[in-house]
Amino acid sequence: MMIHRRKKIRKRRGSRTHGYGRIAQHRKSGQKGGVGKAGHGKHLWSYVVTKEPDYFGKHGFKRPQSIVKVPKTINVGELDDLANYLLKNNLLSKDDKGLPLLDLKSLGFDKLLGSGKLYTKLHIVVDYATERAQEKVSSIGGVVELLSSEEGE
Repeated sequence: MMIHRRKKIRKRRGSRTHGYGRIAQHRKSGQKGGVGKAGHGKHLWSYVVTKEPDYFGKHGFKRPQSIVKVPKTINVGELDDLANYLLKNNLLSKDDKGLPLLDLKSLGFDKLLGSGKLYTKLHIVVDYATERAQEKVSSIGGVVELLSSEEGE
């Protein structure tokens, strides 16, 4: 333990700054650098080197969203409304069997899903179709023509 009479605080008792110059220099001496991560590149550098060596720089790789292609899907239950709209505007042609030819690929759809009910016989052209969707279309007398060789996932 240190003798009190040698400490500056005892020696300068009664003076305004106790020999430290500006008034606030030795107040709150426990804080280094204020709030958050301030000073990590300067006076807290030794802390960064020892405790957080990966604090600076880039880490990892984030895949650009433009590369990830999410297939645009449509359900069987939505085909009736779509076909009726296209028939009213004379945008739907007929195939060789007389069925309305609905080219989902040209409309921007990649995959046909099997949710919902279909009431209109259609000839549907699409890249992928689930087995359930194909069953529903063929059960009422329609045709599903797949453009790709493999079936829907």
